[in-house]
Amino acid sequence: MQIEQHSFLVTGGASGLGESVVRAIVAQGGKVVIADLNESMGQALVDELGDHARFVRCDVTSGDEVQAAVDMAEKEFGGLQGSINCAGIAVVQKLLDRDNNPANLDAFSRGVNINLVGSFNVARLVAASIAKRVANANNADSSVEKNADNGVIINTASIAAFDGQVGQASYSSSKAGVVGLTLPLARELARHGIRVMTIAPGVFATPMMDTIPEKAREQLEAGVPYPKRLGNPNEFAKLVTHIIDNAYLNGEVIRLDGAIRMV
Repeated sequence: MQIEQHSFLVTGGASGLGESVVRAIVAQGGKVVIADLNESMGQALVDELGDHARFVRCDVTSGDEVQAAVDMAEKEFGGLQGSINCAGIAVVQKLLDRDNNPANLDAFSRGVNINLVGSFNVARLVAASIAKRVANANNADSSVEKNADNGVIINTASIAAFDGQVGQASYSSSKAGVVGLTLPLARELARHGIRVMTIAPGVFATPMMDTIPEKAREQLEAGVPYPKRLGNPNEFAKLVTHIIDNAYLNGEVIRLDGAIRMV
């Protein structure tokens, strides 16, 4: 699928990996609805990028708010060709604290709800929009191309889905759930010509990393075999645009991590 003149929903698109994806899509002539909770950063990005971008405040766990983002894409850009879900949070807590008190269940559930349920919520509503558009096109034109690449849904997992660390029970399990969504959704949506892919990034230079001590950052960089540094958000965006372009990428999870394996 070409990016030019096609429209995509990017959740978590106001900063970090999502922002890099938004910029890459617009740079290639695509159109983007940025769905994020940060209104000031999201609107500032739209003001910078111009007519090919729109912003909507969106909690990915809300069916109504995600549907509003889909509706905006349909109204402003004539429909959606795909979504890139970058919205997520990292919940850090051990199962037991130093005094053997149990972890906070609400905190665990919040991480799973945003990272996993939110990914499913976005996928279901975007897929419905694309499938309805495709069905209408098929009804109007019997000569529609067989094996047409009608849409693509790209979710964001993490290497924590495979190499979870102590204190990452919520984050790791929620991202493992995102990995587990990939193949069944790809198989189900194949009849609509909609692909489903997942990227599992390693340690990237995002605003989340700005909150950790410099020594911890250096240790993370040292753990990457090559290149021995944090990932650049532009490298994540390059993989996203390649997935959009390459119609034979479907039902797979791609680790983007410089060969790091957390132990």
